[in-house]
This record gives sequence, structure tokens and C-alpha cells, in this order.
Amino acid sequence: MSRNSMMFFAAWLVAIIAMLGSLFFSEIRHFVPCELCWYQRILMYPLVLVVGFAALQEEYKMKYLILIFSVIGLCFSIYHYMEQKVPGFTPVKACISGVPCSTQYINWGGFITIPFLAGTAFLLITVCMLMVRRPVNR
Repeated sequence: MSRNSMMFFAAWLVAIIAMLGSLFFSEIRHFVPCELCWYQRILMYPLVLVVGFAALQEEYKMKYLILIFSVIGLCFSIYHYMEQKVPGFTPVKACISGVPCSTQYINWGGFITIPFLAGTAFLLITVCMLMVRRPVNR
């Protein structure tokens, strides 16, 4: 198995675990996702298919599409985490419906929240894609 294949499969595993984790929190634990959680899901769920396809086909060029999704998702996760953890960072706005984005359903160890977990997944996928190299033509 080539290095590129290993990186694609590692990123695929991370995307699958992240998707299953988000489904666990919403469907099993009944945590209602906030608006920023939905944006992160919108970016993570397609990665399961895209990274899976890239892993099975060893499609090097898919790396760039995957990087776009993972970097944007990482930015959303960082912003969401800051809304939860940085005092005064949360914008003052009326919550029309749903859960405010500053809600912390979990707070393991005083710093691990759901956006932290999502951000870790996006970061791992990004690192895996940065380690994918152009295949050598023989």
C-alpha cells in the first residue's frame, strides 16, 4: 500500500468516525445541533463519500477538493469553539429557533467540546491531505 493510499484511508477513517460521532450526539444522546454545528456537518458528511472515493481510486487530484472542505470546516469549528470558550466573543443576537451556538453539551476536561472534536477531525483530514504527494509517473 502506497503512502498516498494510507493517507487517504486514514482521512476516510477520521471522516467516518466524525460523522458517526455527530450522529451519536444527535440521535442517541438527543443533543439538538445549533446552526454552526449544521454548517460543520454540511462540510463533514460529503467528505465521507469524497475521501472514500479518492481512497478507493487513489485519485490524487481529489486532494484539493478535500482540502477545501476540511479547511473551511476547520475555520467554522474554530469560530464555533471561540463562541463557546472566549467570554464576550458570542455576538448578541436573538435566538429565533433552536439551540444557541454557545451551548456546551459536553465539556470533557474543561476544554473538549463538540466543536473541538469536529475541529480535530477537520485538522487531521487536512494534515493527511497535505501529506499526499503527486504520484511519480513511470
